[in-house]
Amino acid sequence: KSHGENMGDVKYHMGFSSDIKTPNGDVHLALAFNPSHLEIVTPVVEGSVRARQDRRGDMSGIEVLPIQIHGDAAFAGQGVVMETLQMSQSRGYSTKGSIHIVVNNQIGFTTSNTEDSRSTFYCTDVAKMVNAPIFHVNADDPEAVMLVTQIAIDYRMAFKKDVVIDLVCYRRHGHNEADEPSATQPMMYKTINALATTRSLYADKLVQENIVAVDAPEIMMQNFRNELDAGHCVVPGIISHSAVHHASNINWHPYDNGNTNTHADTTISMGNLRILCEQLEKRPKEFQLQARVEKIMHDRHKMAAGALEIDWGFAENLAYASLVTEGYAVRLSGQDCGRGTFFHRHSVWHNQLDGGAYVPLRNISKDQANFLVIDSLLSEVAVLAFEYGYATAKPDTLVIWEAQFGDFANGAQVVIDQFIVSGEQKWNRLCGLTMLLPHGFEGQGAEHSSARLERYLQLCAQNNIQVCVPSTPAQMFHLLRRQMLRKYRKPLIVMTPKSLLRHNLAVNTLDDICLGEFKKVIDEIDAIVAGDTKRVVMCSGKVFYDLLIQRREFALKHVVIIRIEELYPFPVDSLNIILQQYENASELVWCQEEPKNQGAWDYFEPRFAAKLSHHCDVEYVGRDPSAAPAVGSSKVHAQQQKKLIREALGLPHDL
Repeated sequence: KSHGENMGDVKYHMGFSSDIKTPNGDVHLALAFNPSHLEIVTPVVEGSVRARQDRRGDMSGIEVLPIQIHGDAAFAGQGVVMETLQMSQSRGYSTKGSIHIVVNNQIGFTTSNTEDSRSTFYCTDVAKMVNAPIFHVNADDPEAVMLVTQIAIDYRMAFKKDVVIDLVCYRRHGHNEADEPSATQPMMYKTINALATTRSLYADKLVQENIVAVDAPEIMMQNFRNELDAGHCVVPGIISHSAVHHASNINWHPYDNGNTNTHADTTISMGNLRILCEQLEKRPKEFQLQARVEKIMHDRHKMAAGALEIDWGFAENLAYASLVTEGYAVRLSGQDCGRGTFFHRHSVWHNQLDGGAYVPLRNISKDQANFLVIDSLLSEVAVLAFEYGYATAKPDTLVIWEAQFGDFANGAQVVIDQFIVSGEQKWNRLCGLTMLLPHGFEGQGAEHSSARLERYLQLCAQNNIQVCVPSTPAQMFHLLRRQMLRKYRKPLIVMTPKSLLRHNLAVNTLDDICLGEFKKVIDEIDAIVAGDTKRVVMCSGKVFYDLLIQRREFALKHVVIIRIEELYPFPVDSLNIILQQYENASELVWCQEEPKNQGAWDYFEPRFAAKLSHHCDVEYVGRDPSAAPAVGSSKVHAQQQKKLIREALGLPHDL
């Protein structure tokens, strides 16, 4: 996009890049786009660096180097710093060492008293947790700064570990342009105002040592100002953009013109499907699976033969297998995601004889793309930020972050707000990150029910993200493939199931996998005469199966159930086409499990009113407004669920 087509950001948040000619070759420098939220860009940079290293095949980190610039108060105070340091030597997130430069100007806004700002002696003490060397250097001594910087680089390149430079300095003009620091730090700023500047101190030193003439510093400064006033570039060795050609550059142009209606053929042939199934079953010799896992693999063998219908875990693995054989790498990270929190995925097998691990998806074919699954450390904010950074630099990789439970993602809300949903509008940064958020009300209490669907829907605007609630394994298969095969890179937020992973109705045939596509809206699946329909129930996710079971039990031939699977962008055309069949219906209902002030209702209500062509207004059926997402009692949950299902179907509560 051109600069005028998006909202933009203040200039000191904007990223930048340049290429510099050095004696040993050209160097590309990239400054990350970043929000004001302290330190949150740190893991984003690490993710972007890891992607660039992977793209170059730079396994030892000698070609791409992350340099992190921190403030002293933020380095000591922001927990994401600790999380990022903890990731620094882990297999899935290592960038072979970062150089951390802490601008220790002793001004954490107005908190400058160390009795208030930290409990450690140095602001950099948190880096001791990974045994990182820390160099404390006087920033008024440029030659000392140069020396420790060279030592820090040598250390990082030799040992592939993080290293910290504590640049002890001060800020002459306070926290920002409008700040008057003497109001809160009067003694500090009396001292600072009496100090000569670093430039003048160094100039005097050079004159005293007869290295330069007395008037040389002033002449150099004036020449520099003249160059700036003339609009000339004052950076030595800079290379013009027209002369830069990097073999490892990303070509984002194929995604420039993508839109929500961009189509992708997500089908695969039955022959290819059989091959994928065969490869997913193979295992090394003397490899014994745990008994429950063995049973799952036995069932998957039957599914591949058509003897059993395909469940969620198998469909998801097939999607990954199909993508890597078509040249798209897959990177999946999160807590317990190798096995799957709910014991459904099993993309990593563990040998019960010797503890060894085997990943079938890394062994599909000799020329396949990479598949990497990472059981992350128990962090949300740093890991999600890392994956966002990775996805912004690797559009040909399906990058997925999975929450252990969907609502745990709110521990990373700053990443969602400042990067994922707004990064394109602020900085013109495309990103195809996928978030898998387990969601569903099953009587497990407030912290294990809701992925906070309403928050993502509230953030939807300007086609910034996609929000989907797939209800079948085939829908998930085609949704994951669509995310890569479409020339369209937007973050994908997926409400994934828990109990549906093993629900006997949430299954599909081989034909659904091979010949189907992702459907934004799914019409009635039972043989109900459209003209006899009196009541249309619209819903998303798990509640569909509760509605379906009850309707079949009571043999209701006048009620149809429609599933909205893509919530944003709002599928107005698909929904209206389906609703046209039910013009005789006199009742239109939206049913959800979530409380009325949560879930999709607040998002859907104005859109239903403004965009649906049906003559009926839409009635809400669901739980009453609530401060917490769900009750703690499974018994009360069951009572609430029974009530809302019967109300949605138009059944008496006491039947």
